[in-house]
Amino acid sequence: MAQAVRPTTDAHHHRFRLSRFTFNSDGRPHPVENGLAVATLVLGLLASIAAFWSGLHLLSSWAGLIGLLVGAYGQYRSVTTAERFVFIIGMGLAGIGFYIGMAHGGLFGGVVGG
Repeated sequence: MAQAVRPTTDAHHHRFRLSRFTFNSDGRPHPVENGLAVATLVLGLLASIAAFWSGLHLLSSWAGLIGLLVGAYGQYRSVTTAERFVFIIGMGLAGIGFYIGMAHGGLFGGVVGG
């Protein structure tokens, strides 16, 4: 409870620092985990947006599959809650894109074994 009564000397700077979003809430840099989180989110967005067009099933299914794999590895390596949040959102989008891409034609789309 000592934090509640401690006077703040630079309240404006402290308020600004708390308002910025960061993946590194523990104060240490995690460049690999942050990169994996952003990559998972981008792949998930790509897969889910490409899933709207059935002709883009190759892009949607491959981006979704890679997004799921990158997200799973990143989730294993993640350190902070913010990283895990981005991984879950990205993997959810990647999963949606992957499954819709699979329904529209799959990973190979009749190129192999058709």
